[in-house]
Amino acid sequence: MNSLPQTCIGLTGGIGCGKSTVAHLFEAKGVRIIDTDAIAHQLTQPGGNAIDAIRTHFGSEYLLASGAMDRPKMRHLVFADYAAKAKLENILHPLILTACSQAISTPSLAPYTLLMVPLLLENPPFLKLVQRVLLVDCSEQQQISRVMQRSGLDESEIRAIIALQMSRKERIFRSDDLIKNDGMPDELTAQVNNFHNDYQQISNNHLTAS
Repeated sequence: MNSLPQTCIGLTGGIGCGKSTVAHLFEAKGVRIIDTDAIAHQLTQPGGNAIDAIRTHFGSEYLLASGAMDRPKMRHLVFADYAAKAKLENILHPLILTACSQAISTPSLAPYTLLMVPLLLENPPFLKLVQRVLLVDCSEQQQISRVMQRSGLDESEIRAIIALQMSRKERIFRSDDLIKNDGMPDELTAQVNNFHNDYQQISNNHLTAS
């Protein structure tokens, strides 16, 4: 059997929709998970490949004493300044894209790969890496409630983040598959099970055809 998965599924969704929860459920089934948020954290840790460029373009005041990027301070800047947001994305996105491409091409015995990208639908270079887009969706009020529980952000800050992201209606329209994460945990698990079976079949078909 070919050890390189032939299928890469893009996992996305708005802030607080439950992407990480869904990813963990897939991971428990042996699916390989590539998390762009985790890659971004690595790039902005002390000695990370993005640190020198962040220092050059934003100044040392956006770095902590440890040498890592000051994430809360940078978050406030990019939400208030579109040019700063674009500048940070121009630093991080090419590095993240390269890391994702390398990870996807690395041989694995997993049945397929799940690439988790919060803003996948807004980023065509990342869309080129996946064969299907799986969207995790819930109501805006649930998004706000979940993010408030897990972070120090208040409702106005969370609404500002949501406003910067693609609308819920547009995300649903542009996605291939949809998981509704507004019910009980067993309902979420059942949806993941169904899609896992579908994606295994797609991957098997690709392997057979290759």
